[in-house]
Amino acid sequence: MGEQEVDIREAIRQALDEEMERDKAVLIIGEEVAEYNGAYKITKGLLNKWGPERVCDTPISENAFTGMGIGAAMTGLRPVVEFMSFNFSFVAADQIISNAAKMFYMSGGRFNVPIVFRGPNGSAAQVSCQHSHCVESLYGNIPGLIILSPSNAYDAKGLLKTAIRNPNPVLFLENELVYGKKMMIPTEEYLIEIGKANIISEGSDITLVAYSRMIDMCQEAVKELAKQNIKVEFIDVRSIKPLDIATISKSVRKTNKCVIVEEGHSYAGICSEIGFQIMEHCFDFLDAPIERITQKETPMPYSKLLEKETLPTKEKIIAAVHKALNR
Repeated sequence: MGEQEVDIREAIRQALDEEMERDKAVLIIGEEVAEYNGAYKITKGLLNKWGPERVCDTPISENAFTGMGIGAAMTGLRPVVEFMSFNFSFVAADQIISNAAKMFYMSGGRFNVPIVFRGPNGSAAQVSCQHSHCVESLYGNIPGLIILSPSNAYDAKGLLKTAIRNPNPVLFLENELVYGKKMMIPTEEYLIEIGKANIISEGSDITLVAYSRMIDMCQEAVKELAKQNIKVEFIDVRSIKPLDIATISKSVRKTNKCVIVEEGHSYAGICSEIGFQIMEHCFDFLDAPIERITQKETPMPYSKLLEKETLPTKEKIIAAVHKALNR
């Protein structure tokens, strides 16, 4: 099997291109996806290759083009809808929540909605609170939605290809700060199963669980902890809903301690859900309370210093591990 070095941006572009080649029902819609090659250049070159009927620029109206995508999905197409920021999906929340997520149920199984909503989620660098919200806990409360959040190029390509083929609505959450992150991936086609976490490193002292951009921050913490002879079992959730609680629980039963990290807020967040499920499955195995590191309970500040203060950091993660280990 051959390999190629690509960044996350190129991995997503390859996934879109390959699925458009494979299935004529796949199309891309969103703001600046065509003539401008995408706000983050994800769709570079796809308009020239596939034409304006399959790579379609839309007006600045998320509510309208999200509804258009849902209708197209109901009639047999497989739209990939790009949000320039998932914060802008709030304008289309009624379409996503009331139509995309519920149509299969409301129609008694007559209408599938095979649609992917993709784009950057969470904070970037000083883009303030209206461009920095993490949406996964909000949409995670809606039955009918699949939520994926890759942290590297391999997962981004394999998961997006699987998402496009799925008969249900999928939220594919990226992060613009890691679009340039490179790694070697296969040149041959591959898929990644939805609902399967990835064990990045095995360890015996404590389980560390995270996803998306927090993976990079946690990896820095894991390296520092290794110098202190602390062996961390590190898990990338990557599939937020459905959640691979089996893999997480198996790890916690081995290490007996757990720290969970997310970029979103603590109240009713993803850490809250994972932590409660660990308690349900692993209560008798826990030797210490579960620790969590999240964004502070405030809208994202614009100030660079305050932005760093409110977000998880390597130092906060290491301190949480020490607390769980009672060191």
